[in-house]
Amino acid sequence: MAIFFKFIELMISIKIINRSQNPLPEYATALSAGMDLKANLKQEVRIAPGDIAIIPTGIFIELPEGYEAQIRPRSGLAAKSGISIPNSPGTIDADYRGEIKVILINLGKEFFVVNHGDRIAQMVVARHETVKWENVTSLNETDRGEGGFGHTGINTQS
Repeated sequence: MAIFFKFIELMISIKIINRSQNPLPEYATALSAGMDLKANLKQEVRIAPGDIAIIPTGIFIELPEGYEAQIRPRSGLAAKSGISIPNSPGTIDADYRGEIKVILINLGKEFFVVNHGDRIAQMVVARHETVKWENVTSLNETDRGEGGFGHTGINTQS
């Protein structure tokens, strides 16, 4: 017996100010999780190997309470040029009203040039929970316990 689900398309509305000449951030494909952010520059920015640059986007947003925007590297830039985001993912909080700027690092071996309109990062809008800490003196036991930092080894084949 086959079970079919009909998914309801859920979409939230977010206020945005675009002070660049670039189009609004958009999804590259119908099932993309992230929207491309583009550089808003008056002149090119050259990033030397090992250097960091902060690239403006000209975008300002007003996220609803309970949401964040995550700024993530673009896989193509990382794979081809070594361009990444050192604080990945960067977080835009719901109460931030400043311009979204992207911190880029050049982990490659050659200078990287950012031009106006270049797609420099992805932005994923996500719901998050707010926690209330419960201060206790012990935690429930698990099979894993305190094992971390590769405690299961590299090869999981037996």
